Amino acid sequence: MIDSEHCISRFSRYCSRFYKSPEVTDGPRFLKFLKSLAQIPGIKGSVIFPTDDETVYFLSKYHSRLSEFYRLITPKWDVVKYFYNKKLSYTLAEKTGIHIPKSIFPESIDDISNCDLRFPVIVKPAVMRPFFKATGKKVFKANNISELIKMYKLALKVISREEIIVQEIIPGASKNLFSFCPVMNNGEVIAAVTAQRLRQHPMDFGRATTYAVTKRVPELELSGTEILKAVSYNGLAEVEFIYDKRDGIYKFLEVNPRIWGWHSIAGAAGINLPYIAYKNAVGTEDIKSPVFLENKKWIRLMTDLPTSIKALLKKQVTGKEIWESYRGKKEFAVFSFSDPLPFAGEIFLIPYLISRRGI
Repeated sequence: MIDSEHCISRFSRYCSRFYKSPEVTDGPRFLKFLKSLAQIPGIKGSVIFPTDDETVYFLSKYHSRLSEFYRLITPKWDVVKYFYNKKLSYTLAEKTGIHIPKSIFPESIDDISNCDLRFPVIVKPAVMRPFFKATGKKVFKANNISELIKMYKLALKVISREEIIVQEIIPGASKNLFSFCPVMNNGEVIAAVTAQRLRQHPMDFGRATTYAVTKRVPELELSGTEILKAVSYNGLAEVEFIYDKRDGIYKFLEVNPRIWGWHSIAGAAGINLPYIAYKNAVGTEDIKSPVFLENKKWIRLMTDLPTSIKALLKKQVTGKEIWESYRGKKEFAVFSFSDPLPFAGEIFLIPYLISRRGI
């Protein structure tokens, strides 16, 4: 395992080796580190699973040079660019015939003043990381035209005009988020899991899912496959959608071309996606997908408990909904009786996690 920060996974009984790395944003230094690491016996030829967007960017840019030393589940930049930049993602979705939330890509204040979006709206970046690093927020919310102009000008201070997206907020977003998560081989689905993400932290514009349930949604399987197939995607991905109750349409939000925080729900649903992605990366033939099981729950205790309490106080969820989510068998993000040290490590690192990531 490789990480540049304190990482609870290093405490797992299944982690045989841990290496502290330079920051991935320092591309040349990180590249040198990975090349040196490949000289250690047993490392060369390993499969790399990225867990954040910066690493996806790095791996896609240095794909050819790294392929000499590692097996990559990350596609090359000519594919990744469509999902790293949301403006390209939305253009691709519309060309593919997939619905998106009503959006504009303003080039001036005039475009803002004359937009026909229904309020409230959000101002969001095409590329998330620089915006989030500068503001600590994923989006700016505006309830009327004057607020929108103000938020647009504020966004211009941290990102370029070409990266700004103004998008209509779909009502009930916090309970209507869905994901289609496949392993693809040259545009064809090998195995997949679909889930509804019912709670996130924070609830309105979350940085991470805290509670999810597996659910089969054929429309998402079709749309998710189509947008990945359009670029001959190969590897593991999470395709995010939001359900719009006003017109009954699932609308595309984004693609995460990497492993995601709640991926272990796949194992509970009978489909070990990371292992299938691994077998696909090493070239295993005749990979068979097991039967997909619905209504399997996944919870991250550390963030879901405070999120549930806040949502209950704001009347975003009911006590009954919270009770039902905690009843019965669940897949926990970190807690495990057979592997308890990562959970203990997470508790110990709470101050650090709050300061660096907001947990």
